[in-house]
Amino acid sequence: MDIPMELNLEQKFNLKLYEEQIKGLNQEESNKLLLEVLRQLMVKDNMIKHLLKQT
Repeated sequence: MDIPMELNLEQKFNLKLYEEQIKGLNQEESNKLLLEVLRQLMVKDNMIKHLLKQT
């Protein structure tokens, strides 16, 4: 199974939008955002694991 490691065009565009949005954040805001992103990635991992167990 080939797992795509590159972002598609829409993802690249969204990443650029996020980059523009975070330029103005201070250190505390950046830390909070990073922690929230990490939390969401962990939730995503949990959901994928749960779905894989279902199959």
